[in-house]
Amino acid sequence: MESERNDALVPEEQLNNHVEDTVDATPAAETEVVEEEVTEPRHSVDFSEEEAMLAAEEIDLGEEEEGEDSAHPVVDYSGFSLQELVKALEAIVSNGSEASRREIEAIKIAFYKTLRADVEAKKAEFVKNGGEEAEFKAPECPEEPIIKDLILAYKNAKYLKSKEIEAEKENNYKEKLQILEELKALSEGSEAHNHTFQEFRNLQNRWKEIGQVPQSHVKDLWDNYHYLVEKFYDYIKINRELRDLDLKKNYEAKILLSEKAEELLLEPSVVLAFQKLQKLHEQWREVGPVAKEFKETLWERFKEATSKINKKHQEFYDLQKDEQKKNLDAKTVLCEKAEELLTIDPKSTKDWNKRSKDLIELQKVWKTIGFAPKKENSKIYQRFREACDAFFVKKREFYTQLKSQIEVNLQAKVELCVKAEEISSSADWKKATDELIALQKQWKEIGPVPRKHSDEVWKRFRAACDSFFTRKSEHFSGIDKRYEENLRAKEAIIEEIKAFEPSEDIPSNFESLKEFQRRWAEIGFVPMKDKERIQKEYREIIDAQFQKIKGSDAERKIVKFKGWVESNTGRGDKKFRAERDKLIGKIRQLESDISVWENNIGFFAKSKNADALIKEVNNKINKAKEEIALIEEKINLIDSQLPE
Repeated sequence: MESERNDALVPEEQLNNHVEDTVDATPAAETEVVEEEVTEPRHSVDFSEEEAMLAAEEIDLGEEEEGEDSAHPVVDYSGFSLQELVKALEAIVSNGSEASRREIEAIKIAFYKTLRADVEAKKAEFVKNGGEEAEFKAPECPEEPIIKDLILAYKNAKYLKSKEIEAEKENNYKEKLQILEELKALSEGSEAHNHTFQEFRNLQNRWKEIGQVPQSHVKDLWDNYHYLVEKFYDYIKINRELRDLDLKKNYEAKILLSEKAEELLLEPSVVLAFQKLQKLHEQWREVGPVAKEFKETLWERFKEATSKINKKHQEFYDLQKDEQKKNLDAKTVLCEKAEELLTIDPKSTKDWNKRSKDLIELQKVWKTIGFAPKKENSKIYQRFREACDAFFVKKREFYTQLKSQIEVNLQAKVELCVKAEEISSSADWKKATDELIALQKQWKEIGPVPRKHSDEVWKRFRAACDSFFTRKSEHFSGIDKRYEENLRAKEAIIEEIKAFEPSEDIPSNFESLKEFQRRWAEIGFVPMKDKERIQKEYREIIDAQFQKIKGSDAERKIVKFKGWVESNTGRGDKKFRAERDKLIGKIRQLESDISVWENNIGFFAKSKNADALIKEVNNKINKAKEEIALIEEKINLIDSQLPE
């Protein structure tokens, strides 16, 4: 009978090894991913300096504890007021609620989003009432210190609780060691009695009732436990009927566990299925042996369901890791773009607004990207946040300097108003017009002034300018009739030029076109509204006629230049002098080139292709000399128009 009983016993140590091999097959890194990543403070990526300051109030809640159900839905706090959010957090902290870190995080994010919206509304109202955006300071929020204190209280309570759990695990470890000693003593007794098996069952029940122990001791405890259970079954002279009943009960328990494992294949949440599977494995370990003929079949069934769930779990996290890697790459690009914005030094509010919009777009894109890998997530977020903070610090410094500068600008514009008012009564139309245009150019070059004085000083300056130009317009209104006559005369010349047909006598053709140009130059001004149109039409038709004449290129250029000189005669010397300086510079450049080429001819004599090279350089020198002669003729034409 003893031999039969021993043969029927299930080798629990072997079973334990099978279970451990399956459960431990999941990599440690994979189990870490199961913990939901909420290390990134969503409120910290903002669209202004004030929001960047709010972002600095980030409060770390620590890692999510094992056992916190990441699949548990979080309350939607988006519609709560600041006071309601404080009360919700107080309720969780004061009641000692077992809410997950995600619940606390959700309240914190909702709080800062609501606070940010309030600040933006106050800022908009401040600007609407005439304030400068750079001068706005966010008011203190009385609820914010309370939120911080409650979160700190939550962290402290969580820390103390974790210490209590660790202490409890150590006590559980000691209790299980004591049970192992009692099992050892029970299996080494001199004689087994009827009550021995009941004592064994009591020890098993006590073992099951004891909670978790430190992870580092789990394997050794189970190894020793199964070894002593096996040893006990070898030792005790148990009643076969009682033993068979026990084996049957274990068989039914393991059938039920196998069915529960198979049901988990239908669980939509891969993470939740994996978590529940771990609990089923713990229960499987605690169930005693089954009859030998059922051992392998039962284990293979349970193992098959385990393998499928583990595979789905692995695939889920492989996909998540790939996605997180892509997120890291995308966030790295955003960091580089934000850092690139820091290298730009805007000089005006318009430029700053443009750069701010660019950064805001980057922040919006950032919020659409999910988490990066756990070990990189905080680093990449910190990099982006530092770039954003540095940008807003730089912007704040600009507006601080601008505030003092705009007062100087105001004084400068007031002085321009005084000068414009003095000029507005002048009757020297040409001089006064030039002076007012110069003042208008200076006005544009001066930067912004305080918004509350902007309209007032501009209307004053414009009134002075309008006053002068109105008087000027009235003065020249009588000249309009003559301008109309000039317009008709120029239109008649254009028609004559269109009808002109060049002959074979090229010099005669040039003289005819020069005569057209002379007559055109003698005609006075035309109405301003027709000036550009009539000049463009004349230039196109005269240029077209010159193209028909088969004269030398130099002649065409001189004739064309004469036309330019004649069209600009009477418009001031500034344009002529600028063109003359330009031509003088070109001559100097050509003379320098000729000197270099002439010097190089001496070196070419030693080369194999000396003749060809020397000929090419001489051609260049001759062309340059011809161009110098042409330019000198142009300079002479200009000099004839300039006062001596």
